[in-house]
Amino acid sequence: MQWHLSQLFIICPLIFIGGVIDAIGGGGGLITLPAFMIAGFPVHYAIGTNKVSSAMGTSIAFTKFARDGYMPFKLSLCGIVFALLGSSLGARTALLISDHAFKILMLAVLPVTAFYVFRSQNLLTEERDTLDTITARTYIAAILVAFFLGFYDGFYGPGAGTFMLLLMAGAARLSVQKANGVAKAINFATNIAAITVYFMNGKVILPVGVCAGVFSIAGNYIGARFFEKGGAKAVRPVILIVLALFFVRVIYDLAF
Repeated sequence: MQWHLSQLFIICPLIFIGGVIDAIGGGGGLITLPAFMIAGFPVHYAIGTNKVSSAMGTSIAFTKFARDGYMPFKLSLCGIVFALLGSSLGARTALLISDHAFKILMLAVLPVTAFYVFRSQNLLTEERDTLDTITARTYIAAILVAFFLGFYDGFYGPGAGTFMLLLMAGAARLSVQKANGVAKAINFATNIAAITVYFMNGKVILPVGVCAGVFSIAGNYIGARFFEKGGAKAVRPVILIVLALFFVRVIYDLAF
């Protein structure tokens, strides 16, 4: 696929913003995937290349949360194994769907996603009174979240990190900090699995992905620092603006 340097001026700033949001509470893909498509990348190239930059950025948040003790080892490892399985299957499924059909699917998904972002309460900064006890329920929740959201992340992806965080906090009854840590471990694994599948099928523009990944790393580093201070209030309006632009771009592509 041919690409132009000018496309990076659209992609990289949005990737940086997406990295900040992803580190705070997940959902950066709601900005990073649209960034590639707004810049004119076909759907499968957009998803594959986005996974490269996402994995580079997530690795920073992954390392920081692990170092800070927010990532229980056995629970996270269990989630990683099932995330790899789910994401690989999701990515292989996505490659079977045409670019045109994918965009039609997005027309249905985007309004639902925007409604979720608009209506969801700011749970990401809420403190939870919990002992973080790791029980059988916690492991079952991690397995189910890792596999099914891993499939979604490999297939499409935007919002997966947020869903992982909320489900690990709600279903597994972990504190926001540890839920975010486990979610980062799962999300990192889903990115690696999806990259492998898309790369093997020639759907990754590696130079663009690596360049965008540098901006993703910077965004995730800053976002991880904001998370420590509870700074997630600016996330929602930014996501809604980008989703609106993305929706217009998809309609334009389908019409012309």
